[in-house]
Amino acid sequence: MAVAFDPVPLPRSLYAATARPAPAETWLAGQVRAAVAIVGGGFTGLSTALHLAEAGIEAVVLEACEVGWGASGRNGGQVNPGLKWNPAEIEAVFGPDLGGRMVRLGAGAPDLVFDLVARHAIDCEPMRGGTVRAAVAPGSEAGVRQVAQEWTERGAPVELLDRVGVERLTATIAYPLACHDRRGGSVNPLGYARGLAEAAMTAGARIFSRARALRLSRERGGWVVDTATGRVCAERVVLATNGYTDDLWPGLRRTVVPAYSAIVATAPLAPEIAARIMPARPVLYEMSAAHAYYRMDIQGRFLMGGRSVQRDSEALADYRGLIAHALRLFPDLAGAEWTHWWNGRVAITWDHLPHIHEPARGIHIGLGYNGRGVAMATAVGRMLARRIASGRVEELDLPVTKIAPISGHAAWPLAVTARLNWEKLRESLGY
Repeated sequence: MAVAFDPVPLPRSLYAATARPAPAETWLAGQVRAAVAIVGGGFTGLSTALHLAEAGIEAVVLEACEVGWGASGRNGGQVNPGLKWNPAEIEAVFGPDLGGRMVRLGAGAPDLVFDLVARHAIDCEPMRGGTVRAAVAPGSEAGVRQVAQEWTERGAPVELLDRVGVERLTATIAYPLACHDRRGGSVNPLGYARGLAEAAMTAGARIFSRARALRLSRERGGWVVDTATGRVCAERVVLATNGYTDDLWPGLRRTVVPAYSAIVATAPLAPEIAARIMPARPVLYEMSAAHAYYRMDIQGRFLMGGRSVQRDSEALADYRGLIAHALRLFPDLAGAEWTHWWNGRVAITWDHLPHIHEPARGIHIGLGYNGRGVAMATAVGRMLARRIASGRVEELDLPVTKIAPISGHAAWPLAVTARLNWEKLRESLGY
């Protein structure tokens, strides 16, 4: 059973200050019925609700706080293609049928995001300058070459760049090698989440805010989700809580590590400086121990993200490392004003792949995007909606697995910190 709590306000962030207004909130009172109850108002839940509603299936979303409150409204805004594994590895492990579908799911996920933005006129600052995956040390250059080769062989618009090519695209000389994948891009993620919610409601879905699911139980062949102010009776339930998963379903919380990621952002830069930094306006993430990622936004702000202290923090001191890294990459930022800093949880799985579970008849679970949630959570939401609408498990382009709690899960903050320090040590030695 989940524990009751008072909804926490939306954390302070650049997105909270600049995103399109939130849709009007509706609160649950009494009992409602729907074909599908969705727990979680992030990208997975909202995409599921939208695609169900467009298929004529009545869906109700229960969000503990407000839509986009979790990682969906706090992430780096990078719309990146692919899964964490390279295509060849996926196809080798899962076979040509399922493996091929998994590869295509990841490959097409950015197209889905930008198609939804265009089709529903979502005001979320979309830009499509591509994704740059950058090597920071000799040990990561081989990985960059491999991913570029595999996607190129599959017809993707991916280009391998040497140091000069990377500098031309980004204006930093920090990286000896990178690949530029033109399928990627960026959005204001909170604006995107709010736009998905608006589109879902327009299509007929109902979204209830301040409605944390406290208990999930069977009733007459269906399911009942209880909140502090009401209940939803449904034939099917989708659990879409990702990095903020609790104990609503036994063992599920312990299948993901809720690692914290942090972001800092400047005020809009002087036009001549903004034009020099990331001139082609791609997004970039480093193949490094710090897992740094960054981009320019549409107003000329620079956003730098990376690993965080493993707790909620509003203290600027906890973000100094990100600012220092940004200054090393781009000395032009020396006079910039850093106006926003925030952090939050992303869900990391043991195998670094999204997890799909169906632990009981009528229960559908999708979570664990490993830092690629903008595109992948949107795609998984559509996939779950198709599965429910058709009744066919073949609609799933990811394997359905058993819920398997991670051993020693209670020690996750220490484990994340230790792993990060180990990766930094290996990187310093050139691995």
